[in-house]
Amino acid sequence: MVPYLTTALTGPLLELEKRLLDAQPMIEHWFRQQWKGQSAPFYTSVDIRNAGFKLAPVDTNLFPGGFNNLNPAFMSLSIHAAMGAVEKICPYAQRLLLIPESHTRNTFYLQNVAVLAHILRQTGLIVRIGTLIPEITQPTTLELPAGGRLTLEPLVRHGDRIGLEGFDPCAVLLNNDLSAGVPDILKGIEQNIMPPLHAGWATRRKSHHFAAYQHVADEFAQLIGIDPWLIDPYFSHCGKIDFQARQGEDCLAEKVGDMLAKIRVKYDEYGIDQPPFVIVKADAGTYGMGIMTVKSPDDVRELNRKQRNKMAVGKEGLEFSEVLIQEGVYTFESINGAVAEPVVYMLDNFVVGGFYRVHTGRGSDENLNSPGMHFVPLAFDDTCVMPDRSANPDASPNRFYAYGVIARLAMLAASIELDETLNEAA
Repeated sequence: MVPYLTTALTGPLLELEKRLLDAQPMIEHWFRQQWKGQSAPFYTSVDIRNAGFKLAPVDTNLFPGGFNNLNPAFMSLSIHAAMGAVEKICPYAQRLLLIPESHTRNTFYLQNVAVLAHILRQTGLIVRIGTLIPEITQPTTLELPAGGRLTLEPLVRHGDRIGLEGFDPCAVLLNNDLSAGVPDILKGIEQNIMPPLHAGWATRRKSHHFAAYQHVADEFAQLIGIDPWLIDPYFSHCGKIDFQARQGEDCLAEKVGDMLAKIRVKYDEYGIDQPPFVIVKADAGTYGMGIMTVKSPDDVRELNRKQRNKMAVGKEGLEFSEVLIQEGVYTFESINGAVAEPVVYMLDNFVVGGFYRVHTGRGSDENLNSPGMHFVPLAFDDTCVMPDRSANPDASPNRFYAYGVIARLAMLAASIELDETLNEAA
């Protein structure tokens, strides 16, 4: 069953979707050519905003933590794609060590770890779960909210190899974004680590990613004959920001003003009667922290103490000193009256599922990745890569195909980004 979905202001987007459907053979051929020269990340999730007049990625996660929110009916897709991903990176792998995030109190995240481990075990791998939590010094079993259990074991290092007591893995899969930096126990190990250490937030920057995405979107837009702005949010970057000390405020306000003016020009060009807005977010970081919606440069200058504190510190106490200024993309999708945005999941270079992030307490111009959100699986019949070209552009398989195209463009950009930042690895 497809969730009840409504989308407003659909005119130009229907045009874009029709262009994508008409160009499907050319698009799929183009993607195949791209992957001949690039290696896909092991897994990726992409947050997409559908504004009715624009369809664009707003965040790309290389350590996705919501496998438990995917439609279980399509588990076989994930298993098949995981087989291919493992074979590419470590073709002789038999034993795999999975290292998750350290927040054991988030039982929904632990459910994600359990589903991910299940997918990997179904490929024929022996999978055990190691933890970076120093307080866990012996195997510890945790109860899961949906039933079942998850056992975390302390990591052990012998020379240049990492594993568990009595378990020497062929490869290591991180489901930990390394926000707190790369721990010493992971540095210089000889086993394959997926994703590589420089995919973590100790090295990675959103501005690098969206610069790579801009190049990908420009080439793709030229291929199918569209304005790249329809699939690419404007962005800029501000370094040396200290929200608590109010340093760098003028630089940020100026760039926000410039961005709003650029967006306004495009809105006028396309006859869009909505106020432009900008999202200011930490250039490194995740979990929906360090994000604010801005509609005027004065919004930046007039932050109160609570707002400045919120923008200054993120996950694991990581202090933000660089921010991404990103064109705000409205979401005019809703489920049962609540604002929604699609999140598409990929393993290797295959779309394997997705879900709607839904928030009853947020508006169409706000970040939905925040407390109070819930998830509705995308119940598409043939994932996001099997459109029905005989149906309307906004028919569910076709809308989901459009999501899949945008998500794969972002994944391709992430692959390019990782190649470009390889030398910055910690």
